[in-house]
Amino acid sequence: MLFPTTLVGSYPQPEWLIDRKKLARRFPPRVRAKELWRVAEPYLAEAQDDATIMAIRAQEEAGLDIVTDGEIRRESYSNRFATALEGIDIDNPGTALDRSGHPNPVPRIVGKIRRMHAVEIDDLKFLKRHTDRMAKITVPGPFTMSQQAQNDFYPTEEDAAMDYAAAVNEEIHDLFAAGADVVQLDEPYMQARPDKARQFGLKALNRALEGIHGTTAVHICFGYAAIIHQRPTGYSFLPELADCGCNQVSIETAQSKLDCAVLATLEG
Repeated sequence: MLFPTTLVGSYPQPEWLIDRKKLARRFPPRVRAKELWRVAEPYLAEAQDDATIMAIRAQEEAGLDIVTDGEIRRESYSNRFATALEGIDIDNPGTALDRSGHPNPVPRIVGKIRRMHAVEIDDLKFLKRHTDRMAKITVPGPFTMSQQAQNDFYPTEEDAAMDYAAAVNEEIHDLFAAGADVVQLDEPYMQARPDKARQFGLKALNRALEGIHGTTAVHICFGYAAIIHQRPTGYSFLPELADCGCNQVSIETAQSKLDCAVLATLEG
């Protein structure tokens, strides 16, 4: 049986677009990191368009069935969406421990989290204009965003995660309405913090998927190989996803530091 192939994570941004040395010297950005871009602001969007087309063509030439925008316009997989929400103070960031155990600047929650506007619809529309293959777009999951933030507003982390979930749910609805074939939710912190994930992570994830009609995938992994050097032999949070409302789950293999992924389709 043949299964469609797709890119799971970010496509490497070209050297002329982003300063890869600066990126490598720091932890993954949770707040905005505009200093990483090599192209001046008046020309940045055009340059990102060019690099996105290059990423699309590379995927097509590789023979992938489902094509993404490569997340070219993002400084990390999560920070573009997470910093676009109401209730977040991005000018005065907070601090949270990364999954490596090191403190990292993060969005600071100072009010009720709401999605003010669509964040990735234009990215999807650009992708669909430049490929005739199935289109996938990725969004950060609500549990992971709740772990990549400093909560100065909600009584509990679960309360914050549930409002993140409502924002993600609105975005997914709009993405499918705009023509997405697959929407992937990235939830790596479910693996990193399984106890909290069992407490409220799956609940938040299912809230994000509530009422969604379209193919959805959830991705979990061990983190960036360049940062997380010690990796377990198995997943601390995986069987629990059998109770997730998504259609597919992708995981990174534990045998290698290469970011390979295995895709499983959930029945029912």
